[in-house]
Amino acid sequence: MAVPKKKTSKTKRDQRRANWKRKAALEAQKALSLGKSVLTGRSQGFVYPTDEEEDDEE
Repeated sequence: MAVPKKKTSKTKRDQRRANWKRKAALEAQKALSLGKSVLTGRSQGFVYPTDEEEDDEE
């Protein structure tokens, strides 16, 4: 027979939410950092087409 699940405590719920928000904040920080490096032209690990490469293909 089906048995009801136990209620999750507020502490456990808050821990999960804090962890989720922390992960999201770190990813947002990484994205912002990558965007800044691409705009300044100093990016090392991100490959994207430039205007020079597009002109060579034509």
